[in-house]
Amino acid sequence: MDIICAYWRTAGVVQNSTVIDMAISEESYNLYNAVYAVAHALHDLLLHQAEFQGLGGVKRLGHFPWKIPQSLCSESCGLGFRKAHVEGKAICCFDCIPCSENEISNETNMEQCLRCADNQYANMQRIHCIKKRVAFLSYEDTLGMILTSLSLGFSGLTVSVLGVFLKHQDTPIVKANNRTLSYILLISLILCFFCSLLFIGHPNPTTCILQHTVFGAVFTVALSTVLAKTVTVALAFRVTSPGRRMRWLLISRAPNFIVPFCTLIQLIFIGIWLGTSPPFIDIDIHSEYDHITIVCNKGSVTAFYCVLGYLGCLALGSFTLAFLVRNLPDTFNEAKFLTFSMLVFCSVWVTFLPVYQSTKGRSVVVTEVISILASGAGLLGCIFLQKCYVILSRSEKNYSYYCKNKKHFQTKMPPEN
Repeated sequence: MDIICAYWRTAGVVQNSTVIDMAISEESYNLYNAVYAVAHALHDLLLHQAEFQGLGGVKRLGHFPWKIPQSLCSESCGLGFRKAHVEGKAICCFDCIPCSENEISNETNMEQCLRCADNQYANMQRIHCIKKRVAFLSYEDTLGMILTSLSLGFSGLTVSVLGVFLKHQDTPIVKANNRTLSYILLISLILCFFCSLLFIGHPNPTTCILQHTVFGAVFTVALSTVLAKTVTVALAFRVTSPGRRMRWLLISRAPNFIVPFCTLIQLIFIGIWLGTSPPFIDIDIHSEYDHITIVCNKGSVTAFYCVLGYLGCLALGSFTLAFLVRNLPDTFNEAKFLTFSMLVFCSVWVTFLPVYQSTKGRSVVVTEVISILASGAGLLGCIFLQKCYVILSRSEKNYSYYCKNKKHFQTKMPPEN
């Protein structure tokens, strides 16, 4: 109460001074106005304090009239927070709200948080900005080493299969379904596995261009080879049917021309892509909070999906034709294996599309590499695994006697021992 009375006396003295002689100097008059304003401010301040103390309120004012508190109803907002005024209350009443993501507050009672630059991110306490580190799918990363090992492992396995086929090139199982196409398919699979290495490591202008163009070209060769092998199987059985005159197609090796023809179409798509909007190096500052991701921008997204769509058409055509001739009788009829290989291939890339659309940053590259390795491994395993097993472990089934004595491709093999 003593403080209240002191404030009232101060206000009263000033108010009673209104009869002051107006003839005083200009400096004295300004001083009078200042004292009068301070007295009213102290008066209002004291009324607010008395009101809040009556509600069980806040800290009491000090015993010195000139000691004014920071706020009567709110504590100061610390680092990492900003003030938010409460509607309907005095201006000195506010809430303390944490700074939003990638914003900081490095002073107390800040009205607005400061946003970090694009190449920086806010620390957990939201009190200072930290420079983002550059990131990409590196060979030194655990995931990068795993994918590199898988790529080299599958490439080595494919080279081994190619070696087996070259060593046993005169056996019936190798010659049965056009061994030239088998060689082309194996070589294209080796390149498919190696092309996945283009996605790993620090991107540069050359690798950005080669990534999807080499991928599109070598997979086109692989799929068109599967299509040619399927056509070969279908023609072989039509030639043996009565009234068919397509023997010249097999003799002239017409199915082999499917590979360069289909590949040429894909190369045209790739040429248009490179001529209009080729891939280039880009940075992604939003996908990862504390990293700047270096990526290869595909340039024309339409061209990219045209390349993928063409691969899908080849895979679908090969699958459909192989499915239709899957039950044709022959000891070495590989139509069933071609059907299953195309089913695996289509399943991988149908799964890839939604995953690719929902991932960002380095995850996109990982998704692409895994899809390349999985689809290539599916072709290798489904088409060649059984043949290698027969060549290496069941040599009696690969003996030419059984092929020479089959009539119209319908004589069954004798029971295995």
